[in-house]
Amino acid sequence: MTRVDFYVLQAGSRGNRYTLAVRLAEKAWHAGHRVLIATDSREDLHHMNRLLWTYRDQNFIPHGILGQADASLNPVLITDEDNPGDEHDVLINLRAAIPEYFSRFERVAECVDQEQLQLCRDHYRFYQNCGYPLSTHKIAD
Repeated sequence: MTRVDFYVLQAGSRGNRYTLAVRLAEKAWHAGHRVLIATDSREDLHHMNRLLWTYRDQNFIPHGILGQADASLNPVLITDEDNPGDEHDVLINLRAAIPEYFSRFERVAECVDQEQLQLCRDHYRFYQNCGYPLSTHKIAD
């Protein structure tokens, strides 16, 4: 069953949910996981692409856009489409809606900043009502 984790940036934290998504993607990649980052729009997709290129000067996160990049060479993929391709390991959700395909993933990470609190409460209730195991992690930095 899919495990769902909510990563909640506390008030006054540096960064936003996009930089948090990069941090989570990097951590998952280092742990040997494949990651799909789901965004709402082409603009958000390109923003995530830029962040993944520039997040750390000395550390590259191999990534690409789903359907354009060679998935065998890029363990982190970004999409704004409704088709996750062959991905099924870790989903980082940056969408306003829960992707219909979320349950095919082993793990879902919901990135929450203070602007997304109400929306994520709705997501939490949905997952909870469906019986998915949930965890919440408060991020203070």
